[in-house]
Amino acid sequence: MSSELLKPFDRVRALRFDQNGLALLDQRILPQSSQWLPMADADAVADAIRALIVRGAPAIGIAAAYALVLTARAIAARPDAERRAEFAAAAARLREARPTAVNLMWAIDRMLGRWGSNPDPALVQAEAEAIDAEDLAANYRMAMTGAEFIVQGSGVLTHCNTGSLATAGLGTALGVIRAAFAQGKLSQVYAGETRPWLQGARLTVWELLQDQIPACLIGDSAGAWLLAQGKVQWVIVGADRICANGDTANKIGTLSLAVAARHFGARFMVVAPTSTVDFGSADGSAIHIEERDPRELTEYAGVRVAAPGVAAWNPVFDVTPASLIDVIVTERGAVERPDAERMQVLW
Repeated sequence: MSSELLKPFDRVRALRFDQNGLALLDQRILPQSSQWLPMADADAVADAIRALIVRGAPAIGIAAAYALVLTARAIAARPDAERRAEFAAAAARLREARPTAVNLMWAIDRMLGRWGSNPDPALVQAEAEAIDAEDLAANYRMAMTGAEFIVQGSGVLTHCNTGSLATAGLGTALGVIRAAFAQGKLSQVYAGETRPWLQGARLTVWELLQDQIPACLIGDSAGAWLLAQGKVQWVIVGADRICANGDTANKIGTLSLAVAARHFGARFMVVAPTSTVDFGSADGSAIHIEERDPRELTEYAGVRVAAPGVAAWNPVFDVTPASLIDVIVTERGAVERPDAERMQVLW
């Protein structure tokens, strides 16, 4: 399949960086409103990542890379020791914004290495642009690789948003879905709503409809029943961190879909660039799972919907064991039935 066939499906961007600086598309208010927010500095970007203005593991890594370009520019004329301290401090603040997504750490470490070898802001910017461009190229390769596993007439289910809004463009899991659709393989795409921020209902479905891909929204709790009907042959998701043995952290609710898919005979695919693979984490027990404000569950649009006084637990991610994953697709190839030995081909 030629990558040219995918370009009509690659029209949305989560961020832009030009002579005016960095701006982020506010994903909290999509699809009702489209608003670009200028970022003044790295602290503003860290706040935007934390507030989910920009989200998706690859996209937040790219945003952090450009945030450090802003830092390099702002401190270029300061004494060397002061520059080193400020750049390191900005990187540390960005790193703390979302602790589970390894792409954020990977991009920051890469920018620290570039700056440390030569703090010229132009070279630092070139490194951020390379991270951006490499992610886009990786998404095209993953899309074509993953689509090879999909047979004609398949139904697929995806969870959370893994499209252009979560990456440099095209998407990870959604990129595979787009490629399979371009090849005429898909009968139907189902998207879970993705509580409590509704990324599936607001973002994934919006992207699919723009591409004229048949999309059907389901409640998160309907996933197992949908699989029981035999309407889905593949569950295709992204990842925020993949361990050395293939255990995968992704949006909360992914684990239950993996369990249901195995029970009802559907296959389960994880799509993510190798920057998401953390060979320093042996298995899923090493992953720090971010928990967010319980008010995201007890309130909706600032209005309380839960009974007053109730406690709420709001983990953002869960971990799917490698034993429930049929294939992990990366830009370096696919790993079927992942385990610690098979994952080594991605090293």
